Amino acid sequence: MDTATLFVVVFLAATVEAVEALTIVLAVGVTRGWSSALKGGAVALLALGAVVAALGPALTAIPLNALRLVLGGVLLVFGLQWLRKAVLRASGLKALHDEEAIYAKELQEARAASSVRSGKTDRYAFRVAFMGVFLEGLEVAFIVVTFGSTQHNIPVAVVGAFAAIVVVTGVGVIVHSPLSRVPENALKYVVGIMLTSFGTLWGAEGAGVNWPGHDLAVLPIIGFLLAISLLAAARLRQANRSVETLASTD
Repeated sequence: MDTATLFVVVFLAATVEAVEALTIVLAVGVTRGWSSALKGGAVALLALGAVVAALGPALTAIPLNALRLVLGGVLLVFGLQWLRKAVLRASGLKALHDEEAIYAKELQEARAASSVRSGKTDRYAFRVAFMGVFLEGLEVAFIVVTFGSTQHNIPVAVVGAFAAIVVVTGVGVIVHSPLSRVPENALKYVVGIMLTSFGTLWGAEGAGVNWPGHDLAVLPIIGFLLAISLLAAARLRQANRSVETLASTD
């Protein structure tokens, strides 16, 4: 994988999670106050930075084949999870991810929560912002560590994730609302395909498979997974319509 591809893959994955985290921080900030919400988000980012700093050097000390086998498995876990949800959404069996609906829900919960303060810090706002940013960012941290360690280029992976955070945060500050126009469902589909493909490539290499073309073998894997996932979505969508038709005639 070249530097540009590494940057793009991490950037896309981080963008998806950054949009979701921003939605939570915006909702809490609007209703409970920006100071505590921003503090919670900042502390979460520092904690995520510590995770990357701790795991990165430790992983680079592992033999390459063992590293590829383990991290390929990690990528498959994340990738297949994202891809499964993307296929279900594309087929109509799962509702599309709606940032505006999530934003409205977070607003309602923040307004209903009791106001407990520790000095000048609103505990609810701090806790919700921290958990939102940390949990959404934890997947990004593992992707950064996984791709960066396997390619021996953690700095580029970190820059990709940081760039996504800056872009999403900047747009959020400007529009001051959830980024509902970002094609998040499509992004999750693309990222799911990419993570599953590289997980397959590296996991098999770690198990001793010698791919023809080496890293270029990821291209037919991507094509295969894309074709299979689109076919699965189409079949599920057709089956769903048949069920709805039968239900309407009963």
